[in-house]
Amino acid sequence: MEADKKPRSQPRSPWSDLPLDIGGVVFSRLPRYADRAAFALVCPQWRDAARRQVLTLPLPVLALPDVTFYSIFYPTLYSFPGCGFAGYESVCDSWLVFPRDDGCFLVNPFSRATFMLPALSSVRLRPPNAVAKWSLEDGSKVADPYTTWMHINTEKLHISKLLLCSPNLVAALVGIGHTSQILMCQPGASSWSVRAYDQCKGFEDMAFYQGKLYAIANDENLLVVNISQDHSTGDPQVSRIGQIIKGEPWYPAVFEDDTMCCKKLYLVESHGVLLMARRTIMCQVPGPGAVPIEVAGLTGFEVYKADFEHSRWVKVSTVGDDQLLFLGRRCSRAMSVSQYGLPGDYILFLDDDEENRMDYCYDRENTSFGAYKMGSDGVLFPHPYISWKLCDEMRLAAWLFPRDR
Repeated sequence: MEADKKPRSQPRSPWSDLPLDIGGVVFSRLPRYADRAAFALVCPQWRDAARRQVLTLPLPVLALPDVTFYSIFYPTLYSFPGCGFAGYESVCDSWLVFPRDDGCFLVNPFSRATFMLPALSSVRLRPPNAVAKWSLEDGSKVADPYTTWMHINTEKLHISKLLLCSPNLVAALVGIGHTSQILMCQPGASSWSVRAYDQCKGFEDMAFYQGKLYAIANDENLLVVNISQDHSTGDPQVSRIGQIIKGEPWYPAVFEDDTMCCKKLYLVESHGVLLMARRTIMCQVPGPGAVPIEVAGLTGFEVYKADFEHSRWVKVSTVGDDQLLFLGRRCSRAMSVSQYGLPGDYILFLDDDEENRMDYCYDRENTSFGAYKMGSDGVLFPHPYISWKLCDEMRLAAWLFPRDR
């Protein structure tokens, strides 16, 4: 009688023998969030190697209005298995934003985390008894002495920029068209807070830099937003908005050849410096009173750093040989890319105009993201197969920035 056969042991995977330090080097070279997630699933040893890494962030994902996602340096769609994200209307950092009647529902498609923000109909006024003030000019009712939150607080409000400053602080630019105001709350709160009598402005962007909130309007003045705490609720609130850099803006004007320049402004931190990026868009004016039409491809950028010591903007000629600036209305960020073998000193930007905030229109139906080399005189459109319709309601193309932890 044959002796009982012992079951064969499963062969040990050679991958698990990879030294942790080498595994860490491999992991740190992966630019896509999906690749890093797959790396950590191979075996416990690789998962341990991933946890030990102090990483730069993975490259962003481009979220399109038709609810498709691209990792722009790869010719494939980016997928989130088992998840459907139809109906998102905005993006904030790593989060998709879904406005609802009872508030804003935010989902992180990478981690599956969620949280809620208050509805725009739930705003705590400061002072609580604030009312809109009006005067008559030539028989018409106008805001007196200027437009405040009380004048724009209607059902047509929308969030043009949402910023997660810290685990306990959320700031938003909320308004109608070009006119908006700064609101604040904390995740899970029941209401926003607003200074009811502060002047609304044509805010272009906000950034949270070195523990402070900054905002910029179309006059290119840099404003610092001082934040305090509501003594009764503990919620954050704006205590004061002050100007720390006076801009030297220019405004659109029609030239003799019936062209004009329009502009967009962005705030972004890079290498510990706060930058203002000014995009100029060349337009053709068909006739008196006509809406300017963008001339495709004729756009450029100027970049300035904030000199806080001398209260001025200082023009820079480069953003860094290892830096890419990803600019968008919803989210912007500077990233180091040399470890991925990508060229630096480029700006990647989106045509992401809100329909009711446009100073010009397009003579084309579709657009894509553009690439501008600092100091050059034109733009490239690297991936023509990635495109979307312009002004697709209020759901715009945006950068999504995944985080590993």
